[in-house]
Amino acid sequence: QVQLVESGGGLVQAGGSLRLSCAASGRTFSSYAMGWFRQAPGKEREFVAAIMWSGDLTHYADSVKGRFTISRDNAKNTVYLQMNSLKPEDTAVYYCAADKNRYRTSSSDSTYDYWGQGTQVTVSS
Repeated sequence: QVQLVESGGGLVQAGGSLRLSCAASGRTFSSYAMGWFRQAPGKEREFVAAIMWSGDLTHYADSVKGRFTISRDNAKNTVYLQMNSLKPEDTAVYYCAADKNRYRTSSSDSTYDYWGQGTQVTVSS
């Protein structure tokens, strides 16, 4: 089992940047593929980005492609989401998740096994 703790959220103006971090407990972080999802008020949770265990393969939602970058540091048991050119529509609670199939970069939240508690990102216009 792995526990995930997100950090780095906050309030930023449109066009600004934030970097989210997700720290994982345990020694088997590299056994998992990792993903970021978000949920805005009144909306369903949606996929943002995913990364394979080695970092060699990534997958992005069209809405963030070219603006967000997912990366990971297996030595630090941490996955990151660098968010640039933020828009008000990026406002949401952002969650990281771990997938036991470490070769997968799934966009479906049902394939993820563990979830963090979320961190709020608010982008003002």
